[in-house]
Amino acid sequence: MPYEVRFTRRALADVDAALAWLSSRSASAALWRAGLIGRVAALEQSPDRYPAADEAADVGMDLRELLYGRRRGVYRILFTIDGSVVHIHRVRHAAQDRLRPGDV
Repeated sequence: MPYEVRFTRRALADVDAALAWLSSRSASAALWRAGLIGRVAALEQSPDRYPAADEAADVGMDLRELLYGRRRGVYRILFTIDGSVVHIHRVRHAAQDRLRPGDV
């Protein structure tokens, strides 16, 4: 059964901010976005195979993470599963601080 994947406004703002930052430093920002969307598509099949995020207990949610990127360019796609819907809550660079309860 395929899941429906939905981005929250905050997650879309995270993607826009990452794109703006990458665009100012590299010509491959569009490739990054396409790769991110492709990686998120993996959540349509079996999102429960991805591990809990480190801060899941801190934020009081069954928050999971999917990693995208390589080396210093790794981003954490933080999501929850609600029935047949996957909610993408945040897209954050791995070097950013962990989420706190008000960050989701």
